[in-house]
Amino acid sequence: QLQLVESGGGLVQPGGSLRLSCAASRFTLDYYAIGWFRQAPGKEREGVSYISRSDGLTNYAGSVKGRFTISRDNAKNTVYLQMNSLKPEDTAIYYCAATDSIIRSYWSRPDSYRYWGQGTQVTVSS
Repeated sequence: QLQLVESGGGLVQPGGSLRLSCAASRFTLDYYAIGWFRQAPGKEREGVSYISRSDGLTNYAGSVKGRFTISRDNAKNTVYLQMNSLKPEDTAIYYCAATDSIIRSYWSRPDSYRYWGQGTQVTVSS
């Protein structure tokens, strides 16, 4: 079974940057479409970004477009989420998720993904 491990979270000041990593074990990630999600206390899990498995198509939530960038490094079997110009409202637990089959217009739906990591905390505060 595919196992995902997120890392790179932490405490950062508003306007700062973080790079999250989603690493896989036992299977190669390039076979899977990957989504990044986040969940703040008391809120539903929301889709942040997506990268397809084949053509590198990406999608972003409107709230992060222009600030976040998703990318793959197949040699390292890792997907990254570069987060710039962070805001306090970006504070959440961030999860990566994987699926081998997805309807692209459903990329932001948590139920589109089969495999999930354990999450990494991102806190944006001065």
